[in-house]
Amino acid sequence: MKRFINYCKEAYTELVHKVSWPSYKELTNSAVVVLVASLVIAVVVWVMDLGFENIMKFIYKQII
Repeated sequence: MKRFINYCKEAYTELVHKVSWPSYKELTNSAVVVLVASLVIAVVVWVMDLGFENIMKFIYKQII
């Protein structure tokens, strides 16, 4: 039990004193980058899906 309490104390000390947390501005900038990248990837996947759908429709019209 003593080892566990010691571990918790050391983890807390490391999180409070040794970890460099991002500033609010850095955090906001990172969130915007992730949002924009997600939107770009979503649009690319949507365009690929539309293209594949149209290709498949063309192929099936040729077969039937």
